[in-house]
Amino acid sequence: MHYGYIGLGNLGANCAACLIKAGFQVTVFDLNPALAERLVAMGATLASSAEDLAASADHVLTCLPSPAVSEKVLRAILPRMKPGATWLEMSTLGREDVLALGALAGASGVRMLELPVTGGVHLAAQGKITMLAGGDKDLFDLHRPAMAAMGDKIFHMGPLGSSSIIKVITNMLAFIHLKATSEALMLAKRGGLDLGQAWHAIAASSGNSFVHETEGALILNGSYDIAFNIDLALKDLGFALGFGKEFGVPLDLASMTNQTYIAAKAAYGGEAQSPMIAKLLEDLLGTDLRAEGFPARLE
Repeated sequence: MHYGYIGLGNLGANCAACLIKAGFQVTVFDLNPALAERLVAMGATLASSAEDLAASADHVLTCLPSPAVSEKVLRAILPRMKPGATWLEMSTLGREDVLALGALAGASGVRMLELPVTGGVHLAAQGKITMLAGGDKDLFDLHRPAMAAMGDKIFHMGPLGSSSIIKVITNMLAFIHLKATSEALMLAKRGGLDLGQAWHAIAASSGNSFVHETEGALILNGSYDIAFNIDLALKDLGFALGFGKEFGVPLDLASMTNQTYIAAKAAYGGEAQSPMIAKLLEDLLGTDLRAEGFPARLE
């Protein structure tokens, strides 16, 4: 199968690379052509536009920064997509966005598979990210080989809209865990503990989390570089709080964490790295959270 991939940011470029490594024919496009250079060197074809990509590929994947951008790109490519083509949308969208865009695609004879992912950019680079598919089961089966090239844990969550809910839940938990591990590390530092030892002790305890093991390490390094920014975190927390209202679920921890991210954006800007919510605490208390032997980026 020939896949087209639009949106070559940190996540998209790694997922496209996994498809190329697995032997799929891949055509790529991004508004910034420089982002395609590594993929072209690996064997991808660079399209001159999203429309031309859609005309050449059997199926199109997108990984884009917002629902508005997803809709803009979809409207551009739909007239050029081949009969029977699937649109695989890997962006994080709200459920209503997914349903509306799925209907828009369907009106042009294109079926949609929502395919948000979770686990972090470093796992995407390894082809080990978790894939959360939503849509018709036959589409899931058709594209499972491509999904298996990009991720090692693949879940069919149900019909369109299902994946948007679970993806927002997983991200909400990650942001809450990040706030918790920041506070825990600060308690350890102000309590006079060796932070490196404290990190390892927490990692071996009942208080451990995936976020502590990954983003906690980047906090101790001081890079905070998880390749995921504060604006994206606020977008996802907004989706979570919206679901809370819709489903009648009070989200106390998510609401508090959202306020922390608003404060971090005011302090460092929306493009700052998401783990920099820990720096808010460091700045407030005049106490850094540094320890030797921790990586600047996750491999």
